Amino acid sequence: MIRVDSLVKSFDKNVAVNVSSISIEIGEILGLVGNNGAGKTTFFRLLLDLICADSGKITLKDKNVAESEDWKTFTGSFIDNSFLIECLYPEEYFSFIGKAYHLSSSDIQERLITYDNFMNGEIMNQKKYIRNFSAGNKQKIGIMGAMFINPQVLILDEPFNFLDPSSQIEMKRLLQWMNNEYGTTILISSHNLTHITDVSTRILLMEKGIILKDIDNQNKTAIAEIDSYFNSQIR
Repeated sequence: MIRVDSLVKSFDKNVAVNVSSISIEIGEILGLVGNNGAGKTTFFRLLLDLICADSGKITLKDKNVAESEDWKTFTGSFIDNSFLIECLYPEEYFSFIGKAYHLSSSDIQERLITYDNFMNGEIMNQKKYIRNFSAGNKQKIGIMGAMFINPQVLILDEPFNFLDPSSQIEMKRLLQWMNNEYGTTILISSHNLTHITDVSTRILLMEKGIILKDIDNQNKTAIAEIDSYFNSQIR
C-alpha cells in the first residue's frame, strides 16, 4: 500500500527525516509517536507531497507521490488549519470537498450523518464561517473533511488536539469504524500515548527523524514499551 525508501529531508543543516525503509500494508492503523521536533509532521507532509524530499521515494499503491496525482483520488488528510477554507460555512466546505470527489449533494448529506455525535450539534446550521469556530470545532471540521469521502488512505496529524474528552472518545470510535467498515489504511500521530495505543495496530517511534522502534500493537501491548522509552528520556 505505502512504501518509503531512503527518504531524507533537511532544513538547512538539520536533518528532519531520515527513513531508510518502511512498508505499510492495506488495513493497518499506524500510530506515529515522538517528542516535539521528532519529524512526525514533516514525515506526513512528505507523504502528501506538500514538501519535496531531498532524496528517496514514497509510493502509494505503486504511485510515486512526487510524480503522479492519481493517489489523491483515494487519500484523505488533515494536517492543520491551512487545509481549511475559513471563509466558507462548514456546509460549503463539505460540499466543495464532496464535489471534488464526485459525490452528489445527497451522498454528502448521507455520509455526514455518521458524524452527528462527533459534531454534537455545534457544526452544521450555525450560520458562521469556519474562521469563527473554536479551535476544537475547526479540528472537527478538518477531520470530517478528510474522513467523509471514505478514503482508502487516511492521514491525520494530531487528530486529538483541541478535542474535549467526549469528542476524543468518539474520534477513536470513528477511526476504528472506518478501518473495519472500509478497510481504510490509517496513519495518525499523537502526543497522547493512551489514545494512539488504543486505536493503532502498529506504532512507529520516531526521534530526530529516525524510526527507532517499529512495534506490533495487535494485542494492544505496546504502551509499556513506549512508556519505558519516554521514561528513560527524563533527566
